[in-house]
Amino acid sequence: MTEYVTIPGGVKVDARLHDFVESRALAGTGVESGAFWQGVSDILTRFAPDNQALLAKREDLQNKIDAWHKERAGQAIDGEAYRAFLTEIGYLVPEPAPFTIGTQNVDAEIATMAGPQLVVPSLNDRFVLNAANARWGSLYDAFYGTDALPGKAAAGGYDAARGAQVIAAAKAFLDEAAPLADGSWADWAGGAVALAGPARLVAQTDASILIENNGLHIDVRIDANHPIGKTDPAHISDVLLEAALTTIIDMEDSVAAVDAEDKVAAYANWLGLMRGDLEARFDKGGKTMTRALEADRTWGDVTLPGRSLMFVRNVGHLMTNPAVLLADGSEAPEGVLDAIFTSLIGLHDIKGLGQYQNSRTGSIYIVKPKMHGPEEAAFTNRLFDAVEDLLGLARHTIKVGVMDEERRTSANLAACIEAVKDRIVFINTGFLDRTGDELHTSMQAGAMIPKGEMKASDWIAAYEDRNVRIGLACGLSGKAQIGKGMWAAPDMMADMMEQKIAHPKSGANTAWVPSPTAATLHAMHYHKVDVFARQKEIADEAVPDLDRLLAVPLALGRNWTAEEITRELDNNAQGILGYVVRWIDQGVGCSKVPDINDVGLMEDRATLRISSQALANWLHHGVCSADEVDAALLRMAAKVDAQNAGDPLYEPMAPNPDASIAYKAARALVFEGLTQPSGYTEPLLHKFRREKKAASSPA
Repeated sequence: MTEYVTIPGGVKVDARLHDFVESRALAGTGVESGAFWQGVSDILTRFAPDNQALLAKREDLQNKIDAWHKERAGQAIDGEAYRAFLTEIGYLVPEPAPFTIGTQNVDAEIATMAGPQLVVPSLNDRFVLNAANARWGSLYDAFYGTDALPGKAAAGGYDAARGAQVIAAAKAFLDEAAPLADGSWADWAGGAVALAGPARLVAQTDASILIENNGLHIDVRIDANHPIGKTDPAHISDVLLEAALTTIIDMEDSVAAVDAEDKVAAYANWLGLMRGDLEARFDKGGKTMTRALEADRTWGDVTLPGRSLMFVRNVGHLMTNPAVLLADGSEAPEGVLDAIFTSLIGLHDIKGLGQYQNSRTGSIYIVKPKMHGPEEAAFTNRLFDAVEDLLGLARHTIKVGVMDEERRTSANLAACIEAVKDRIVFINTGFLDRTGDELHTSMQAGAMIPKGEMKASDWIAAYEDRNVRIGLACGLSGKAQIGKGMWAAPDMMADMMEQKIAHPKSGANTAWVPSPTAATLHAMHYHKVDVFARQKEIADEAVPDLDRLLAVPLALGRNWTAEEITRELDNNAQGILGYVVRWIDQGVGCSKVPDINDVGLMEDRATLRISSQALANWLHHGVCSADEVDAALLRMAAKVDAQNAGDPLYEPMAPNPDASIAYKAARALVFEGLTQPSGYTEPLLHKFRREKKAASSPA
């Protein structure tokens, strides 16, 4: 039985969470225990009913939209009538008068610099340290070990031919990003460096040449005793790039956190990062390795951060968690808990209690996902006000990043920004969640086009462009990040190098990458593109019309072949099973999951939402039958089992699917997809994960 500690107001806190707060999170903050728990109770009493009312409004709007589409089943959508209807029911709100955000005390990495952003699951201490330390990355290593350059290194030690290819490519990059006043880096033999500009020389020592270009730094390392440096005319041993300027420590889509045990583990890692004392020990090649946070870097009197600036992503408004029970015995809203506890932990950074500083401007950075419209953004603003009052923080110390990933938010983006205009530091598009919400919102309108065709839809183009242009119109440039989504294939760096330059070219000053290596390579794009100059170029361009954003991607009149249907069913079923089996059985919320073609893709709940809603849509509209979906799930269970055959912790599904909790969860996500709130996967995932944890616990 779970033990609870009762705090004021009859609220009950899981003893594990209570102990973590008392023994670690409150220590040194100056916040008194009794006042803190009273404040927690007061905030829950005040905000839990409002949270529930906002969720009820989501359902009410969805029911009205469903009814509207049902009345017009099989018909093309009249865009003018549709927009009038959405306005009438309050789904669309009036556009606010022109305004400029008022956010202050924002760190340069967010406000005035442009570069890659990492998102990492908070439950994995090794991963979060790797991400935090990805502020600097070796271009030599990134080229050597990936397909960013043609070919690959030969096995069995250092491949000199590959090394020569890497060195040539790195020096070609230097010629482009930081050209010498005379000659090429390939011929440079040492001595004082003179640059042609616009890059500038920041510092030069015997061991390093520090260069700045487009606000990012390049560190050319000099070491005559290094195995590489001793063979180089100028003794260049490596080229380090300033890479992941910011990192999001994720407590949402990429983790499986269903109870107090999981939440405490996530909060503890966040605390370790804010205090600078987090360490991870792991085995590598038979040796125990220890990883910790990197120190700042110094060149004479020049010092630069050694770590990414860290955000923490809280959960959205939907989920509750048994870590805290309200006075009536119901679970507390998890998003409210996250706001309180991650901000309390942020105090350790603001008060300088740790070894390093995260925010040098005294801010706490929280990314808030899955908000639907400006009312929910305003709720978050009021919640953060209350948390600041509880912790004795000045107003707007807690900053917010708004994920523009729900249809009602992207359709009312300016109003959402206005609702948090004095604390906003980030807007970011998310193709997968946005598509999942598109599918669910318009579920009753008809059968949708296949998942693979969504990226070419006009509504997606309008969505991506509107996000940048509305952000610029609201004054985010120079004050906040305008972000783009994830590159999902961590082993396909050549393709990333070709395609992802589109993100800085779009005017976005950050974009998500799946690994520190990808961050290093993506940083090259920000040397090629001056994002802030690009923002000035497009600032006066028209915002794409709202009707384009609201165009529903229906497959009206399409005649599906049996082969097309089977291919789409198998593709989605494989993706669902491959992700869910790790989530349910092992508590892994984000990992590189082989797709149906055995290409490793970074999967999280957003990818699961779109796949499950796509199958639910086709099933609902008769494109496929229940028997066909079940047959696809069984076929793909065998494939997923084979793909995971080398994992000693893996539990096969295909031999006895009725006994596999993970298989039952995957099936439920499809067959119960219509009734899931906004098509979210969390309620079913949490239910089945708790069932699995209970079944695996000692009696």
